[in-house]
Amino acid sequence: MYGSAGRSIDPDRLAAQLTALPHPFKIEIVPETGSTNTDLMTRLRASKMLEQPIARIAYRQTAGRGQRGRRWLAQSGDALLFSVAFSIPRPVNTLAGLSLAASVAVLNGLRALPLTEPRRLALKWPNDLLLDGAKLGGILVETIQVTHKASIVVIGAGINMDGEHALAAQLDARARPPAALKRILADIDFTQALAHVLHALADMLEIFSAHGFAPFQRAWRADCESCPLPCSIPPVF
Repeated sequence: MYGSAGRSIDPDRLAAQLTALPHPFKIEIVPETGSTNTDLMTRLRASKMLEQPIARIAYRQTAGRGQRGRRWLAQSGDALLFSVAFSIPRPVNTLAGLSLAASVAVLNGLRALPLTEPRRLALKWPNDLLLDGAKLGGILVETIQVTHKASIVVIGAGINMDGEHALAAQLDARARPPAALKRILADIDFTQALAHVLHALADMLEIFSAHGFAPFQRAWRADCESCPLPCSIPPVF
């Protein structure tokens, strides 16, 4: 384990909380990397094989990426930084809306935690997580076409758990200060938070595999703070 108590991810406890999943994740935890998404995409582009879902977690990313290649800033030990890789029985051209469904899943996972006011969480088009209207986290979805019937999806997430004042100091003065989950979560437990989010993502991916974005559209609209009308579905990458 790395980091201080509560900020460390216990791989044994995490694995125990994920045993009920139909396809349990292989857990990879590293102290530092450039980008967990890049790590998985590089590996899977080369092999185009995924024997079981993977969750790759880092305590620090030196080249974290957001939407449109924007840099993702996070203090070491203050953010939950991870990517999951999952094989999905759909071609890439049928994955529209996956980033929105992933946002819904991550939001649901966070709301399963003992938050004081879960309704202060919201979504922003296309893939931001908000707390009190400020950015709490973001989702990045990338895909690999394996066959004409199957793809591998890599879903990366960065979620600010603490340290919002230190993070705000790194940003341009014109930028809106970010938020951290500590505002509405008294006891930060990275293992518990990650377990809830991974459960929600695994459930979402099973449903999306069978039905696409349709089952998530109502939930996304209900929680979206700035949804274009009509709702615009972003492409996958």
